[in-house]
Amino acid sequence: MAPIDKKAVSSERGFPAVGPYSPSIVVGGKVQFISGQLGADPATGVLHDSLEQQVVQTFANLQAVLEAADMGFENIVKTTVFLRDMNDFAAMNEIYADYFGDTPPARSTIAVAGLPLGALFEIEAIAVA
Repeated sequence: MAPIDKKAVSSERGFPAVGPYSPSIVVGGKVQFISGQLGADPATGVLHDSLEQQVVQTFANLQAVLEAADMGFENIVKTTVFLRDMNDFAAMNEIYADYFGDTPPARSTIAVAGLPLGALFEIEAIAVA
């Protein structure tokens, strides 16, 4: 079986992987699978306190990984959002909407018992060039 054309992509401006995984993988130079991004400051590794701050920082981290593969939010076709508390859905959704135009990506939102580093919000994405 022939190996697939895949390349690990990361960004010095984004939050680094905290385990044995790549921040993102680009397949065939066209499809980017982005691992879960958190709202931790890449310079300090510290999570912001509020949900709103975490969501904004998470999108900054997501943008850094997208740009490292010459993509942007307009290239995202699917996201999965993880919330520690589904009561935060409306606040998260308001900020989320600011990052996508008239055709937002498909999305799933899941409430989870816990996230790495005690985060309140995490997002993973699939982008297509």
